[in-house]
Amino acid sequence: MTDVAVGTVRDQTSHSSKLVTLVAVVVPPLGLLSAAGVLWGVALSWVDVVLFVALYTACGLGVTVGYHRLFTHRSFETTAWIRATLAVLGAMSTQGPVTQWVTDHRKHHALSDRDGDPHSPHAGHGDGWRARVKGFAHAHVTWLFRTKGMERGVHYGRDIYADPVLRTVDRLYPVWVTLTFALPFAVGYLAGGLSVAAGAQALVWAGLIRVFAYQHATFSVNSICHMFGRRAYRARDESRNNWIVAALTFGEGRHNNHHAFPSSARHGLDRLQLDVAWWTIRGLQRVGLAWDVKVPDDERRRRRRLGETERARTGAPGEADALGQSVHIL
Repeated sequence: MTDVAVGTVRDQTSHSSKLVTLVAVVVPPLGLLSAAGVLWGVALSWVDVVLFVALYTACGLGVTVGYHRLFTHRSFETTAWIRATLAVLGAMSTQGPVTQWVTDHRKHHALSDRDGDPHSPHAGHGDGWRARVKGFAHAHVTWLFRTKGMERGVHYGRDIYADPVLRTVDRLYPVWVTLTFALPFAVGYLAGGLSVAAGAQALVWAGLIRVFAYQHATFSVNSICHMFGRRAYRARDESRNNWIVAALTFGEGRHNNHHAFPSSARHGLDRLQLDVAWWTIRGLQRVGLAWDVKVPDDERRRRRRLGETERARTGAPGEADALGQSVHIL
């Protein structure tokens, strides 16, 4: 392990990042309290449901198709306007600017479940059940206050910083966070006959609760999918496939598949493996808006697939995914 691989741009998460993260993590759950009537009574309308589903899907695909498969792993290429759209939608998930998300995630792959991994539930937490609980908590949420954004530099993000469109989207990050809450309020306000109460109701369901739900679905990829689930392919870490997390994150829960083949645009490689993000990329490819789409062929998958004995030894009863245990560090 070289010094450059484990070196950080910062020696700690910045105070501004901690403050923004605190707001992003603490404020959305207030929507749950509100919906439960603790703060004030809130109803639920079809407008709220449609807005919740639409924004959860759009912003979720911004993360999984944009932040993750396109910008982090370059698993396909697309047009400038689609790149910009995906970057904005990813930012509207409130999971941080694209440069921060990409550099953290590339470092995670380079050092997965080893010292230096920003959100491993295993490395550096000790042994025993208390260590497992501590590791789970770190991978799920506390890493956001301890190791998030420490690699926001050219070692893991040279290509991202060289992209003027992404730099512009990055600089306007506060605008996109404001938009993710202002949009449901505005639609609810207009659909409710210029009612502030209807706007506030939509803000709670399609703003606060929607952000809360998708944040923890994504956090579960770091925590649950490195501790609980099945393994089908050889990987250098403890990544697992978890179908529940995959359903909530448009395919990201096929995490062992992804870590076996990180450059693959497709994570749900086997039959009946839901991967809405892949369907989106495949749809763009069919209409000529995506190209250079990377997917492992059958022979590559066969070579990396775990046998029954190996799955039993790792305590992982099978599933599937693959492209090369490497990460693009540019």
